[in-house]
Amino acid sequence: MPLPTKEEAQALLEKHVKDEYQRYHVRMVATAMEGYAKVYNENADLWYITGLLHDIDFEEYPDVHPRESLRWFKEWNFPEELIHAVEAHAYGYNGYTTLPDTPLAAALMACDEISGIFYAYRKLNPIPYGEMKLSSIKKRLAEKSFAAKIERETIYRGCEALGVNIDEHITNLIKFYEKFTH
Repeated sequence: MPLPTKEEAQALLEKHVKDEYQRYHVRMVATAMEGYAKVYNENADLWYITGLLHDIDFEEYPDVHPRESLRWFKEWNFPEELIHAVEAHAYGYNGYTTLPDTPLAAALMACDEISGIFYAYRKLNPIPYGEMKLSSIKKRLAEKSFAAKIERETIYRGCEALGVNIDEHITNLIKFYEKFTH
């Protein structure tokens, strides 16, 4: 299967991911990725689907993630750019050492972990994502005890690879998440 449609990707996600938070997380990442695709004039479907499927094996195979998803993507003949992005997003996790060398991979690395900061912030302050303030998200990002499992260094590494500073990145995400449906 070459790049699946959004509907086919959603069906794959539902087959492998049952946890509601995990589904929410990948939809947040997919929304951010689609937003960046438009900024960089890239293929919005490819970027959205990469975000949607980047953790497809996490629930079933957390100890080797993303090994199984990479294998599946190759078997399904997914685009190499998607495969690289999913591998690179796991830099420093389960022994993965591939760094992002495409805008798609950089965006995935930049958008993945920070979505957890936005999610945790919204749990404490139940306002729409589009109404969040840069200063509030940045403050929480700096607090190591807030959403403590979030790998902050991965966010900064992704931003650097993407060519945006953290303020630009957070501002972009607030804008991209304006249309995020819950």
